[in-house]
Amino acid sequence: MSNPRPTLDVAVIMQRVANTGPASRWQAWRWELEDVVMNEPGFGTEPRLLYQNESTQRWLHGGLKVELFTDDGEGYYLNASTDVPSWFVLWRMEDEATVADEPIARPLVVSLSYYDAGRWLDAQETVEQVAAPAPVVQWLQAFVDQHHVIEPKRRKRPESFKSLTDRFGSPASVSTGKTFGGGQGGPHG
Repeated sequence: MSNPRPTLDVAVIMQRVANTGPASRWQAWRWELEDVVMNEPGFGTEPRLLYQNESTQRWLHGGLKVELFTDDGEGYYLNASTDVPSWFVLWRMEDEATVADEPIARPLVVSLSYYDAGRWLDAQETVEQVAAPAPVVQWLQAFVDQHHVIEPKRRKRPESFKSLTDRFGSPASVSTGKTFGGGQGGPHG
């Protein structure tokens, strides 16, 4: 039996912050990623209000899992080799309020792969990042060291040097002689 994928159990803290300045005329609040922390059994899986004052709410979302996949070594390498390796969190607003008076932001997926974040952004999802702590970066780097193979750069041969083939794959040639109308004996010949 093969080894199971490496995983970390995490929780996400989302923060609702009062907008200030001109933006507050259109939208009183905005949501943002506050942190990703190691999950603890007591967190549960339902969102929980951690803190609230007149300008801020912080919500804990437990029970999320980060998995590392061997075929995404390049995505992890790109993250681990930056100045600030990060968690990437895809989150969406609830359609209707479920645990608060108003809809809240719900994190759906957490990843350590640049490629995951890029795909989510390409799909027009809301993605934010926050720095990962040193022990997580070390865990990620160990995975990268074991599974990521740097592909050597290959020089691409210019199109003009490729051999010509017809649509059946047989060798083809190009003539520079200018023959129009099927050769001699035509209406212009």
